[in-house]
Amino acid sequence: VQLQASGGGLVQAGGSLRLSCAVRGVDFSTRTMGWFRQAPGKERVFVGDISTSGATYYADSVKGRFTISRDNAKNTVSLQMNDLEAEDTAVYYCAVRPWRGTRNQYYGWGQGTLVTVSS
Repeated sequence: VQLQASGGGLVQAGGSLRLSCAVRGVDFSTRTMGWFRQAPGKERVFVGDISTSGATYYADSVKGRFTISRDNAKNTVSLQMNDLEAEDTAVYYCAVRPWRGTRNQYYGWGQGTLVTVSS
């Protein structure tokens, strides 16, 4: 499986960014897709995910500000981030959830994309 996240950059607090992740090597439409992030000096943490039916689930820290969507025709998953805060600064990764897997079993990752929020 190959995942390539893109769209990161430098943004001021309160601003917005949209990340995208292109997925290859997996039957995309049958997989729940997740977003994770890793802040400097910290462990990688769950941000949210989207099921095959389009149902979404978010970490409390981003609920109401971030929105995940998917395009099965293009094998892409997106993360719309609004009202960004300095605490959102991190490298963002997308990942694939195995069939009937749990949130502890995501894989793929790729290189990630850096989001820096200036306060």
